[in-house]
Amino acid sequence: MLSTGALRAHLLAARLAGPVATSREVSLRSYRLFAARDPRVTLGLDPGRGWGELDLLRLMADKCGVSADPAHVSGPDVIDPERTLAGLDAFAGRLADAARRRVPVLFGTGHPHRLLGFYAALADALSSVGCTVLTPAQGRCIDITTRFGVRTYNLDYVGGVALVREPGVRVPGGGTGAHSHSPLPVRVVLGAAASGRGPLPELVVGDHGWVCGAGQLGIEAIGLADTDDPALFVGEAEGRVSAVVPVDDAVRSAYYLPLTRYVLNRAALSQ
Repeated sequence: MLSTGALRAHLLAARLAGPVATSREVSLRSYRLFAARDPRVTLGLDPGRGWGELDLLRLMADKCGVSADPAHVSGPDVIDPERTLAGLDAFAGRLADAARRRVPVLFGTGHPHRLLGFYAALADALSSVGCTVLTPAQGRCIDITTRFGVRTYNLDYVGGVALVREPGVRVPGGGTGAHSHSPLPVRVVLGAAASGRGPLPELVVGDHGWVCGAGQLGIEAIGLADTDDPALFVGEAEGRVSAVVPVDDAVRSAYYLPLTRYVLNRAALSQ
């Protein structure tokens, strides 16, 4: 069993928390864009109140541990490992509740290169205790606006985890997918589940638009978020996201393995 102290040390050593790779400049830019309701940063969330830049900075200081000083405008941003640990505990609690109730669950990620293994292990654990891990809309085409214009992606599932693939990638189930912040994939998936008269998820687990898009539609959602992802923390503050883990979401995929073990143990889902 991984102790809290050992995990805290790992978070700092792997730069999952403490000073992280996300820069202060990038984080502040995201807060400015969110305050302006830029859809690239709201991730499918329609905030219920006005959030100014200083409001967001205070929120992120409280939820992540970033500096609340608006004059601090450069250098690496910071995540408080204690807040990461608290987020992991809350995240594990929601997984444990889903496992007890055997509810249908949907997993989706916009960071497949880094986080696919983390989510796939959780999907496998929930499936093993009787939860249905949903995979609707396999292969569906989705048009997503990117900085290069509108691109068509294909929806795929790997290990029970939804992701989108770049145009021209034709091997389903193999390799990794595209980095995406869009809420469109989760909307397509939920629409397909509803139209197919299959079960709808009672919990969505993921990041970016998967969490915010589901939470906006009233489905319980939990996920991971970096310091430049204020939408998930706003969703949590407004009661539309159940738990958010503040963590660098772009380090080596292997560095998330201790988090996987910790969450599974806390949720009583360890094999």
